[in-house]
Amino acid sequence: MDDLLACQDTLETIEHYLPSNADLASIGEFFSVFSDVTRLKILTALCVDELCVSDIAAILELNQTTVSHQLKLLRDAGMVSTRRNGKIIYYRVINDFVEEVMLMGARYICEIIK
Repeated sequence: MDDLLACQDTLETIEHYLPSNADLASIGEFFSVFSDVTRLKILTALCVDELCVSDIAAILELNQTTVSHQLKLLRDAGMVSTRRNGKIIYYRVINDFVEEVMLMGARYICEIIK
């Protein structure tokens, strides 16, 4: 009987903390941004400093069309913002949280996986 009560308590606790399907979908979308190597390279560069498309393309040896497309996805995901200086648009990571998530992923790979 005690096992049934403990199991019921566990189920109630899980139900209390389990996010809604909509929230879980949003979390999945957030993490999907980190599933592309090109986006990770761009985010890594932007964690160092704000850059324009041509600088990112040159540093990462990518074409500007690819960089622009990935930056649009990052902007749509709310991870990068822009600053215009004349004709040049500079991109930067919106906040330190993105960098923290990337660092946690790197630590996980280095400490847990390897």
